[in-house]
Amino acid sequence: MQRKPNIDLFGAVSLIGVSVLLGFNQVVIKVVNGGLQPVFFAGLRSFGVIFCVYLWIRLRGRKLDFKQDTIGAGILMGLLFAFEFICLFVAMDLTSVIRTSVIFYSMPVWLAIAAHFLIPGERVTPTKAAGFAMAFAGVAYAIISGGSGGQSSLAGDLFALGAAISWAGIALVVRTTRLSEVRPEMQVFWQVAVSAPVLLLIAALFTPVFGPLIRDLEPLHLWGLAYQIVVVVTGVFIFWFWLLTIYPASSVASFGFLTPILGVLMGWGLLGEEINVSIIISLVLVIGGIVLINRPARKSKAP
Repeated sequence: MQRKPNIDLFGAVSLIGVSVLLGFNQVVIKVVNGGLQPVFFAGLRSFGVIFCVYLWIRLRGRKLDFKQDTIGAGILMGLLFAFEFICLFVAMDLTSVIRTSVIFYSMPVWLAIAAHFLIPGERVTPTKAAGFAMAFAGVAYAIISGGSGGQSSLAGDLFALGAAISWAGIALVVRTTRLSEVRPEMQVFWQVAVSAPVLLLIAALFTPVFGPLIRDLEPLHLWGLAYQIVVVVTGVFIFWFWLLTIYPASSVASFGFLTPILGVLMGWGLLGEEINVSIIISLVLVIGGIVLINRPARKSKAP
């Protein structure tokens, strides 16, 4: 498909579907952490995705395409991916799905701020600046309020914030390097091929704090791991990167405002986590800021 300046019906429906799957994904991570140490879990997931993506590439009659001018960017993206999911999976171990969803899905804020400096045509307007302030206030309030939304910890909140910033970094690497010309499945392959050995090698370093690599493992945890490998990373991530090659980065990211809502609702509905006033205020501020950041600028009338 050709690159488009705005989100159309297909893009909107696709991004809503992605938001639903990603919202449910937060619950899956929380559940699987009960059977696997978070960093080891992230490493196993990346390792499994290597084979799924390779199979997908081969079934489509293609080959792995390691272009010389994309190697550095690919390694950087893989390292950012590893750091993102160390942060996210550890955050889910330390705090609730509700709190993590509010903070993690502030990603469009950090993407828009960085895009102002790095991507031509995505400058900060007064409306966007107001959105930054509003969303930042929501994230700050979520962290400062503490103790709300069930299980919580300052460390967990900060890990969730680190994951959000890392995710924005990945999107920027795709947009600002030759990786933007690489097929979506190759972008995901770079991420998992680099992150899998990194995560599996360093997982043992986290055992003094987070316990053994294998916790109380049950069949449910293995099903959750399979969902992560096949549906989320192999399916949703490839599809998300494909959408990023068609639609503007800020427009794609703007649909992320649905995911924290869904994450909060699923944390409440499926895990029985608490939704209170502090969480609602934080969620409204973050989503309101994201809406302002991605609000189309008014076109000035010709004289």
